[in-house]
Amino acid sequence: MVKVLVLQHVGCEGLGSLDGFFDKMGVDHEDVALFAGEKIPDDWDRYNGIVILGGPMNVYQETEYPFLADEDVLIKKALAVLKPMLGICLGAQLIAKAAGAEVAAGHRKEIGWYDVNLTKDSGEDLLFKGLPRSFKVFQWHGDTFNIPPKGVKLASSEIFPNQAFRVGNAYGLQFHVEVTNRIIMDWMKEYNTEIRHLDYIDPEKIVKDTKKHSGDLIKIADKFYANFLNLISR
Repeated sequence: MVKVLVLQHVGCEGLGSLDGFFDKMGVDHEDVALFAGEKIPDDWDRYNGIVILGGPMNVYQETEYPFLADEDVLIKKALAVLKPMLGICLGAQLIAKAAGAEVAAGHRKEIGWYDVNLTKDSGEDLLFKGLPRSFKVFQWHGDTFNIPPKGVKLASSEIFPNQAFRVGNAYGLQFHVEVTNRIIMDWMKEYNTEIRHLDYIDPEKIVKDTKKHSGDLIKIADKFYANFLNLISR
């Protein structure tokens, strides 16, 4: 049986639609609630792959969130042995940092539905094969990453040029493929203070766009998940 280690940074940012896919495909996943004090298992190498989820913290807030330092150690070890990893949003930033790239605040926050455009290098990539060259995704981030040394850029958006990368067998996605309608509504409540102070973010538009685009994202996500499962099952 395929086994996946999942690292979760905050209660409201879980596996989302990836949870249902894992269940459907019989993938055994162990979810570690880092925010609740759970520790990364010492035998992490027995897992076929690692998924690192999102969160509102910054990768350099290791004093406030000591588990970020533990993750940095783990990711560096996993990169060294080419362990397949998938980092989403904060997870992508953590992989980028561990791989030697700079992570910093962007010039503005990207929250809501935006187009991402795949690069030429994504065409032969195992994780992105079969996906359209451009599609709508859900974003919620303010920080951004550079592409790591020896990394390959796989996607971009109009606001943030670096949206996805591969380094070794590790992948970082700035955008969220795992969100569902309910998750987005929960985030809008949980992070309401954040978006209320951003005059260029329209919460009502996010709600309308979610109804319009979420169905297409599920189809994209299913293909993406199938590719990830093939990657970790090799």
